[in-house]
Amino acid sequence: MATARFPGKSVDVADANWTAPALGRPVCVNGTPWILYLLEECVDNVWEYCSVVIGLISMFCFLLSTLPQVYEAYRNGKVEEAMSFGFLFFLFSGDLTSFAGCYLTSQLPIQVVTVVFYIFTDLILISQFLYYKIKNNSSRKSPVLKWLCFMWCGAATLVLLALPKLIIDNSSTLDTQSPTTSKSVEITGYICGYLASIFYLCSRFPQLYKNFQRQSTEGTSYLLFALAMMGNGTYGLSVIVVLPALKGSKQTFIIKHLAWLIGSLGVLILDFFVTAQFIVYRKNNSAKSSTLLSVPEVEPLLCEEVELSLL
Repeated sequence: MATARFPGKSVDVADANWTAPALGRPVCVNGTPWILYLLEECVDNVWEYCSVVIGLISMFCFLLSTLPQVYEAYRNGKVEEAMSFGFLFFLFSGDLTSFAGCYLTSQLPIQVVTVVFYIFTDLILISQFLYYKIKNNSSRKSPVLKWLCFMWCGAATLVLLALPKLIIDNSSTLDTQSPTTSKSVEITGYICGYLASIFYLCSRFPQLYKNFQRQSTEGTSYLLFALAMMGNGTYGLSVIVVLPALKGSKQTFIIKHLAWLIGSLGVLILDFFVTAQFIVYRKNNSAKSSTLLSVPEVEPLLCEEVELSLL
């Protein structure tokens, strides 16, 4: 398990389901075929099956969570007024440390690709924030800014597309390390898990303060937080559901997942406060929207800019 934002290998459960090695490879006799193919886990009872399915639902919710905010920022054009940069910074830091933990604990390829996608969407949100902050604070429109933004996003896309392949190819070096080195690497991976949980928890406080300061949630998409709540809730549920199927120590299993449980459930609680702000400030949002009807809309990032100059 590398991060609270997607399900990991339940080693405590899965290892007990493999039979003795045949020709050097363990055999999964009664495992679910699609789970064995996709996640390399031998799942042979209903508790483990439910845990995997709920965990995949959690991962899917997180994959979609940032996309509504990307669209809202593009539509509104004033994301720097609505979003806290601290929120974006801590979210990005959490995903980076999650990626480090994912690599150090030798997680599955699907998990590597997923966390890279998280980082990609974080970079889009940060790029949008910086673009509109510079653009809206500038008295003169500059087409160079738009092209710099496009070039930056294009370069980041190419790097992030190549990164999973490089990580997966090099992951075999971690598996061939000595037991002592392997143990220290694993401990470092769990430390990254705790750091990621701290970053995720810290990300909500700047946004809560920003909303309170503005007395409004205008410019932020509630789907960002709603999907995150669903993702964190289903992640915690996926860990709890598998407990009856454990053949080892339940206490050890909980301790191994404690960092990500703290991060997920803590963020879930904080997102309830964000939800309360969306409800309380809803009237303020409606009033601001009505006053903006007579004001020209800020030009979105993808629209063609036309400079008006007097010759």
